[in-house]
Amino acid sequence: MTRKLFVTTALPYANGAFHIGHIMEYIQADIWVRFQRMQGHEVHFVGADDAHGAPIMIAAEKAGVTPQAFVANIAAGRKQYLDGFHIAFDNWHSTDGPENHALSRDIYRKLKAAGFITTKTIEQFYDPVKSMFLPDRYIKGECPKCGAKDQYGDSCEACSAVYAPTDLKNPYSTLTGATPVMKSSEHFFFKLSDQQCVDFLREWALGNIDNAVDGKPRLQPEVANKAREWLENDGGLSDWDISRDAPYFGIEIPDAPGKYFYVWLDAPVGYLASLKNYFDKTGRDFDAFMTDPTTEQYHFIGKDITYFHTLFWPAMLKFSGHKIPNNVFVHGFITVSGEKMSKSRGTGISPLRYLDIGMNPEWLRYYIAAKLNAKVEDVDFNPEDFVARVNADLIGKYVNIASRAAGFIAKKFDGTLSMEWATDSDPFLLTLRTAATEIQALFNGREFGKALRAAMDQADIVNAYVDANKPWELAKDPAHSAALHEVCSRLMEAFRILSIYLKPVLPELVQQVESMLNLQPLQWADVSVPMLHGHRIKPYTHLMQRVDPKMLDALFEMPEQVADTQKTHPLPGPLPEGEGENRSSANFKIEALAPEIKIDDFAKIDLRIAMIVNCEHVEGSDKLLRLTLDAGEGRMRNVFSGIKSAYQPEELIGKMTVLVANLAPRKMKFGVSEGMVLAASAADEKANPGIFILNPWPGATPGMRVG
Repeated sequence: MTRKLFVTTALPYANGAFHIGHIMEYIQADIWVRFQRMQGHEVHFVGADDAHGAPIMIAAEKAGVTPQAFVANIAAGRKQYLDGFHIAFDNWHSTDGPENHALSRDIYRKLKAAGFITTKTIEQFYDPVKSMFLPDRYIKGECPKCGAKDQYGDSCEACSAVYAPTDLKNPYSTLTGATPVMKSSEHFFFKLSDQQCVDFLREWALGNIDNAVDGKPRLQPEVANKAREWLENDGGLSDWDISRDAPYFGIEIPDAPGKYFYVWLDAPVGYLASLKNYFDKTGRDFDAFMTDPTTEQYHFIGKDITYFHTLFWPAMLKFSGHKIPNNVFVHGFITVSGEKMSKSRGTGISPLRYLDIGMNPEWLRYYIAAKLNAKVEDVDFNPEDFVARVNADLIGKYVNIASRAAGFIAKKFDGTLSMEWATDSDPFLLTLRTAATEIQALFNGREFGKALRAAMDQADIVNAYVDANKPWELAKDPAHSAALHEVCSRLMEAFRILSIYLKPVLPELVQQVESMLNLQPLQWADVSVPMLHGHRIKPYTHLMQRVDPKMLDALFEMPEQVADTQKTHPLPGPLPEGEGENRSSANFKIEALAPEIKIDDFAKIDLRIAMIVNCEHVEGSDKLLRLTLDAGEGRMRNVFSGIKSAYQPEELIGKMTVLVANLAPRKMKFGVSEGMVLAASAADEKANPGIFILNPWPGATPGMRVG
């Protein structure tokens, strides 16, 4: 039976570029979506930018643009990531779109009419310096449950506790560092504590109801256990604060001037809004699709937002009369060699850098898929394992089959296959085809690692057939021409079947295979439909290169300034004996000092701390990046800097640096540069390559004088 599927990933917050965690999630969902489409199912796969909230408002204010313009600038950079890693969303939208405004208000009105909205006057933290109520994420302190320091005002990253910001111990404003004061404000709440909500969530999260998956418990065991903790804790579920006071960038609450929906209310509604936007553009009936009882709804999310997606979201949908999710698929984080991502330690992966240095996106798709399962487990990227696995599996096993057989078909048999023997009872191919049932079930259950291991087990069998029949030996004797034709034709059919198994993970590579084999796009059902006798394939062309380990060195190259500091002057403590001499005489050729100046000369230079609020490539320039700087002046500065060889734009956004603030503006062909950022480089850049932009000690703020 053909299924109707609505699939989403978590919506990325529109205050920065995609990171590797986003890409991992999108690859996981994309593989599952492609697999479902290969079954012939109807799938609608949508995403959107999470565009609202105080962080966007504050960032836009610093950048000197409207929140809408700020979000649009971020959204403009999404396509290069999605296309680069072959992630095929049907639609990408924004939670600030008109569909989300309308749907969010409609859901609120229905919840209010059903008695699930209440108001309370609450004591809320207020920043006396910034003169605004503080959003949860702009308050930090010690977790009231476990005591972990520097935890945000809504949930603890250490113990997963959820609490009110007023519960934090020793709170402080992350905007100004000030101790917040308490002020009263009327807020709107969703009555999550209502017994109807509790009873529904117990059944939805922990039991089997009509739309559970294959009659089994809906949530993964780890997620269900966490939901049980939340549902059965001593205090039970708390009502959910769904409003924020102006100033706030978001959707205004109907009939409540100056009150806005908290971003976590309208953000998941963005799933529906993106689908509606897509259907409106393609002439589909959104309401009919969402009210169809056969429509299935699935969300792929990270483990850090489980609470919102397994409690608030299904309850909101249920009691506003909307379809509830069939499942929420939760995954872990991505680490590097067992460590949490950190650019300063050289354990961060920039998706754009990965693509820019020429690494094949399908290497990463395959490697991540090979690590993924249906559990909530972190995925570890190990550079040595990456090289070994990709080269062994994709090149040594899979591509090797075609490279050892296709050439003989082209050269000796005019590209035509001999397939008279390819019957359902052929033992060699029967074993390969029989594996389809197991691999199909594993893909459907998101056990991608097991699915790929099963496929590679079959590739091992095919390669053993190659070694046993030695087509290169058969090709030496014309008397063995028929045997050579049969062996190579059988191998090309085996290669076709393996390509079907790998297509959800390697869509671009298999598209090349389809072209080489002269076939229409392969579907899962094609496993049992062999190529016909006399089918002609195209000449073999190179399909995929091996991973060069040097590429991994480039991918994980530490930021030079940090790496040099760690190697030559670890803090705290002095330089190891002799290391200072090595640094100046051997590793770095220091330029001769400039002529001596007086303090009055130095005083003429006005150096200021500046925040890089935006950074982008300069079209037509191989050396320049365009920096938008906040130097505490109440306006933004435009500065061109010749640091493109050392940094990707996304690495610099949000960083502090040092600006020569009183340098006369310079008119360039790309625009006017209003200053200069300070950076270090060696005298002999060939011997000691690298440009190191200066980054002040944490705590420095825009506008501070340096000197």
